[in-house]
Amino acid sequence: MRDDWLRLAHVGMHPDRLRGLLADCSSPASVLAAIESGRVQVPDAARAAAAVAASARRTWLQAAGVRFIVRGDGDYPTRLDEVEDRPPFLFVKGTVPAATGVAIVGTRRCTRYGRDLAEAFGAAVSQAGWSVVSGLARGIDGAAHRGSLRGPGPGVAVLGCGIDRWYPTSHAGLGQALLDRGGAVMSEYPPGTTPTGWRFPPRNRIISGLAAVVVIVEAGVRGGALITANRALDHDRLILAVPGDVTRPSSEGCNLLIRDGAIPVLGPDDLIESLSLIIGQPPGPRSASGSATDADLDLPVTGITIDELAAAQGIEVSELLAELGRHVADGSVELRDGRAYPAHRTA
Repeated sequence: MRDDWLRLAHVGMHPDRLRGLLADCSSPASVLAAIESGRVQVPDAARAAAAVAASARRTWLQAAGVRFIVRGDGDYPTRLDEVEDRPPFLFVKGTVPAATGVAIVGTRRCTRYGRDLAEAFGAAVSQAGWSVVSGLARGIDGAAHRGSLRGPGPGVAVLGCGIDRWYPTSHAGLGQALLDRGGAVMSEYPPGTTPTGWRFPPRNRIISGLAAVVVIVEAGVRGGALITANRALDHDRLILAVPGDVTRPSSEGCNLLIRDGAIPVLGPDDLIESLSLIIGQPPGPRSASGSATDADLDLPVTGITIDELAAAQGIEVSELLAELGRHVADGSVELRDGRAYPAHRTA
């Protein structure tokens, strides 16, 4: 049956269609027979791919350092196996972490503030010993992965294309760094699969399924981050979201999630505190990097950028963001377009 799964995986059909066919046909061998007979219509290239011998596929995967795992294998992710819409198979490079996963996702069209905060979140989660799970996309996802490299917790990137491709190509080095640090890159799509648009929404259920908690940093009312949030609700995962400017499109999705019951998170320290209550104490100590808790924020009425304020305080941006989150929460600071202002004042 394993060879049947491998041949069927290379057909590359939409996961929802595959799930329906498996429900109707009861086994991968039956689905393959239906494809070969023409009872199930697929493109000619897909039918040809299904006909390639499994032995040839195994040889290629071994040479490329790719593992093919199916449900029931010992290294199939346990948490993912709990969700109803789990994929029946995965192509994996690297090692799937045993540590509890925390998904950190958001919009590609993020602000500098959101990108810096996502990187700080990724660092905090990794330093705590948990695993950062995200989609290697531009914007929030990539920032979370970059942050995770600052700690010991291995990360996982879930691709919406074949595992032999990096998308975006500019994140090839970032993906390789995750592997070099002991993390994993995975996809349910066969090698050679191009990153076409329809493949990305289904991969979000894998991101949610791998994680115990989903953190949304910035998100519009449409897009992959909100799809991941919806999947998280289906999977009974708790959602944390960063509140933002009600006039900013990239914050609208998060604000709506909080309105509907998501837990607001105000900075890296607040995130770790919330995660500790939800999934238990961190498995490893966070690296000591000081704290901006006692920073004296004397903001000009004309506002100041995050970078300028961090330089003035002599602290890292990630530390500053935690303190800014507290000041935003207590109403003493407003954040607009990447600048911090004293509350109730405008430039």
